[in-house]
Amino acid sequence: MSECAFLGFTIKGKKIRWTDKALASFKHRIKELTGRSWGVSMEYRLRKLGQYLRGWTAYFGISQYYRPVPELDEWIRRRMRMCYWKQWRWPRTKIKNLLALGVSLKSAIQHGCSSNSYWQMSRTPVINQAVSNAWLKEQGLLSVKDLWCKAQGYTAKKGKTSSSAPTC
Repeated sequence: MSECAFLGFTIKGKKIRWTDKALASFKHRIKELTGRSWGVSMEYRLRKLGQYLRGWTAYFGISQYYRPVPELDEWIRRRMRMCYWKQWRWPRTKIKNLLALGVSLKSAIQHGCSSNSYWQMSRTPVINQAVSNAWLKEQGLLSVKDLWCKAQGYTAKKGKTSSSAPTC
């Protein structure tokens, strides 16, 4: 018996991981919390997302499966950029907010008047510059990577780390 699944975890050899089903349900719940049509304030959305992320990492934080964690972090940030882009709604509002976040006038007009989808726009360099990781953190978005590292007991030191440990 090389693999055993129990309570959302699977044990492969000596490693504990979360199951694919648990990851799929995590992604489904994140999609619900960052859905474009959920008409709530960003403050409420970020609070609910933070509660869910804290709870999920508190439970699944014992997993030794780090590989998808940075990808999940990037994906959640992109979902939040999409939510902000959708919330701004009108080109005038988009341009005004992009300018307030430090984007040049030409780029703000080009992107604010774009007819691309919200999901496509959330990946553009201009939106990534304006709605940066640091800005999202200021707004209250939690990092799955930081929560996972905390659950694993890694410290935030930037000094020497072992080659097998992830850089937190």
